[in-house]
Amino acid sequence: MAAETTDLDTIRERAERWLADDPDPAGRAELRAVLDQLPGSGPELADRFAGPLTFGTAGLRGPLRAGPNGMNLAVVTQAAAGLVAWLAAQGGTGPLVIGYDARRGSREFAERTAQVATGAGRPALLLPRPLPTPVLAYAVRHLSAVAGVMVTASHNPPQDNGYKVYLGAGLGGKLGAGAQIVPPADAGIEAAIRAVGPLAQVALGPAGQVLGDDLVAAYVARAVGVVSPGGPRELTVAYTPLHGVGATVLTAAFAAAGFPTPGVVPDQAEPDPDFPTVSFPNPEEPGAVDRLVALAERIDADLAIANDPDADRCAVAVREGSGWRMLRGDEVGVLLADHLMRRGVTGLYATTIVSSSLLRTMCAARGLPYGETLTGFKWIVRAGDGSEPLVFGYEEALGYCVAPEHVRDKDGITAALTVAELAAGLKAQGRTLTDRLDELAAEFGVHQTDQLSVRVDDLPLIADAMARIRAATPTTLLGQPVTEAQDLLPDADVVILRTAAARVVIRPSGTEPKLKAYLEVVEPVADGDVAAARTRATAAVTALRTEMADALGIHHPAPPG
Repeated sequence: MAAETTDLDTIRERAERWLADDPDPAGRAELRAVLDQLPGSGPELADRFAGPLTFGTAGLRGPLRAGPNGMNLAVVTQAAAGLVAWLAAQGGTGPLVIGYDARRGSREFAERTAQVATGAGRPALLLPRPLPTPVLAYAVRHLSAVAGVMVTASHNPPQDNGYKVYLGAGLGGKLGAGAQIVPPADAGIEAAIRAVGPLAQVALGPAGQVLGDDLVAAYVARAVGVVSPGGPRELTVAYTPLHGVGATVLTAAFAAAGFPTPGVVPDQAEPDPDFPTVSFPNPEEPGAVDRLVALAERIDADLAIANDPDADRCAVAVREGSGWRMLRGDEVGVLLADHLMRRGVTGLYATTIVSSSLLRTMCAARGLPYGETLTGFKWIVRAGDGSEPLVFGYEEALGYCVAPEHVRDKDGITAALTVAELAAGLKAQGRTLTDRLDELAAEFGVHQTDQLSVRVDDLPLIADAMARIRAATPTTLLGQPVTEAQDLLPDADVVILRTAAARVVIRPSGTEPKLKAYLEVVEPVADGDVAAARTRATAAVTALRTEMADALGIHHPAPPG
């Protein structure tokens, strides 16, 4: 009991010091209310002070709440001061460009970042309103910025917010110009953040220059360049931005490209930080696109498209039988790659270790260079050695980069345009996206992918599962011997298992409290019977899910997503 009292006293002292330095009256009031409820609020106070949010390769991401272990004005002020100091120490020149989404606190955090930059003597450029992450990534290149900050938590739950950093050409280099940071920049920025003194001593300047809509128009004009002029445009599309910021930019891009305006899910069309119609604002989550599918049915759509809330991801659903089916990220990825290849786009095609192996097979068959990276677009856009220009990259988590010289990151707007171009071209021939998938399967075999994804409330459960698979690595999968078992530690917390016809990649999520196992089974197509091969592959991957759930000690695996 004495030790617990001492611990509580220590945390209380830390909280009082934080209160004295917190520049936000609302944050101080929130934390004071927690302190006033001690000792009953001890666990909550301990959680708020369990440690600072660490600035990693995804920047910062966490719940909106006062204290060092949350997203709030004090944490953002410190992060901005550290980032600006690090940029200066690297000799970086040019303005800092800042974007934000429509989540709670996003605009305030963006404006504070601008004030910290101008207070340090660096010009700050603020996007004109809540806009998609790809617009910020585009602006870093377009405006020759030293770096960019995007205030967003992407598809995280409503109570979260986040802070992503992109580097310009000067500090990011040829492959990283306009891309998210990678090591050692993240560690350097984190060290600079920890070196920031009292927040009262952080100089704050004016809120920077608010950019005009001409920047958005420039993004849209460049985005339209991803589709070939003069092609078929007859296509009925149902669309949802999932209460995020994608609708105005996507509909403008479709109109500028000559496509009919998509029908938009009415009660998800406007930005809403509460995301009231979905459990999680992520199109991969069960139920998230129910309203989209209902709209697609009502308007007899050819295609249904969803962006996540910051519109850097793109989900696609197609009619199948009497209903609709969401295409897997791997399916959309290979459809886009195949489309670009058929258009004659040559250069490096890249994906990640957790994506389907079909892209590798396609590149080998067609004599095109292929790159494979760790998970995350920060790595995908840096694939290869620079000798071949990257022309396409994707990750199975619904992220696609169809124009790396336009946006050096995943971009749900240009991906949607390119999917629409492909679908419209096939429709003009009386065919569909699923017809094209069947053609690819007939040529290269059915590459059936699935995911075992488990969300946890207790993070140590993920570490326990990873330790279990390392200590008792399966020697067979689906009755076939494991021919290769790779452990990517210390570079990455990833285990890869392969047999002659199957592959499993196991890793913790980098952005959410989830353990993920990515499953793939390759089934040859005999006598042109794609349907039979798909049936066999589906059964095999279902059995593989069960095997991996047992191996990881997960007895009630959640549905994919």
